[in-house]
Amino acid sequence: MTIERHRSNQRASQVVCAGSMVFLAGQVAQDPTADVAGQTAQILAKTEELLALAGSDKSQLLSANIWLPDIRDFQAMNTVWDAWIDGQNPPARACVESRLARPELKVEIQVVALRNPSTATGD
Repeated sequence: MTIERHRSNQRASQVVCAGSMVFLAGQVAQDPTADVAGQTAQILAKTEELLALAGSDKSQLLSANIWLPDIRDFQAMNTVWDAWIDGQNPPARACVESRLARPELKVEIQVVALRNPSTATGD
């Protein structure tokens, strides 16, 4: 099986594709001054961009992991998530309270998806 890595540095790749599977690194907001809803919207836009780079989209999500440093932000994050997610194809999901890498970050999201059938390679 061929493994493709995109937007990589010596520490991590933002996207790893293996056959029909797409793994995204945990994504955080580019503008950490935004509130949790703003950061969530930024992350989901970046997630869509990275999924497209891999030949996938949000309808192909299998799982999502969400970290919030303050679980009281759960509803604000969910308001943005619920508006974004493909309601016909929701992924398995976990959301936990956890300290993030920098105190200004209010949410981190990591997803796993399938490639769209026309772009998947089985090797």
